[in-house]
Amino acid sequence: MKSLASTRVSTKISHFEGSVSAKEMLKTRRGRTSVSTAHGPATEVFKARERASKSKVVAMKRVLLDNEKEGFPITALREIKILQQLHHENIVHLIEICRTRAGPYNRYKSTFYLVCEFCEHDLAGLLSNLHVQFSLGEKKMLMQQLLNGLYFIHNNNILHRDMKSANILITRTGILKLADFGLARVYSQKDRNRLTNRVVTLWYRPPELLLGARVYGPEIDIWGAGCIMAELWTRFPIMQGHSEQEQLRLISQLCGSIRPEIWPGVEKLDLYGKVELYPGLKSKVRDRLMPFLQNQYAVDLLEKMLSLNPSNRIDSDTALNHDFFWTDPMPTDLMLTMSKYNTSMFEMHAPKRRGQWTNLQQQRQQQHSHMPPDGQHFERIF
Repeated sequence: MKSLASTRVSTKISHFEGSVSAKEMLKTRRGRTSVSTAHGPATEVFKARERASKSKVVAMKRVLLDNEKEGFPITALREIKILQQLHHENIVHLIEICRTRAGPYNRYKSTFYLVCEFCEHDLAGLLSNLHVQFSLGEKKMLMQQLLNGLYFIHNNNILHRDMKSANILITRTGILKLADFGLARVYSQKDRNRLTNRVVTLWYRPPELLLGARVYGPEIDIWGAGCIMAELWTRFPIMQGHSEQEQLRLISQLCGSIRPEIWPGVEKLDLYGKVELYPGLKSKVRDRLMPFLQNQYAVDLLEKMLSLNPSNRIDSDTALNHDFFWTDPMPTDLMLTMSKYNTSMFEMHAPKRRGQWTNLQQQRQQQHSHMPPDGQHFERIF
């Protein structure tokens, strides 16, 4: 089966000489991240120029073969197959697959690359720059495009499984693209199979995965989308746990205690009763995020996306019909705003997103009555 899959892929692979030259790779990388196996394989993405046209710029994602003893990685095969099936304005486009020539300089081992359309920014990089300010209408447009992308992949029975702001790309014309399908999987709506729960970056991981769920669906992507939506206002991930246990604590402090009364069947999950839960906590999504969002429809949608019970979590289709998108100001085109920024902004170039609030956020919080008087303790979730 593996050899058959490899054969199918190889028929679509062209040499570098006819596509993008390795020598013409720009020194500036669009992104380079190394994360543990629990969060997905390490990746390297380069910015490159097509040699034939001299003007077309692409992103090249290197397929890492260093630890592969059985040929081409199955995760890369899945990503290729999924991207070949997905053609949508809000999904990053896979142009082709190419490889370097094997020779003595690379120990006679070719390096494979996924050649994708180049997007100038990712959302994490944009939000890390305080000079980038989105209006409410523009934030609606970002969320509308994100949910359109999710609706498309979910309607095609695909789970992204790694929703985070660094995987949301934005072009200079203001088009949002879902990217990095390295952890994506095909799923069946009727007959859901057992899948690994070691997916989704920790800060965006839903409670069911933290409690060991092996059967899940599109609702795990919606949770991540909710975290990203809040981030449009806070500019930082709203729950930055150092461990799975701490992440559960942060979720409980924001969304309320995890208990069977509001989440029937949670007691059947593998880790329920084996990890520490936090009783007696009420949801504070509205109280703690209203000072940032300052829009009742936005907070209502966010509460529905961050529902503890996956069965009650809103789906992408219903979310797109929420009043948030159909009340003034209406979603606003992003082209004018994005055309102002000639320098690419990516998470790898931005300051670390864990840690202290920025002065801007502190000033904004202090303007609202939800903040306690100076000198009193206020427990921050973000």
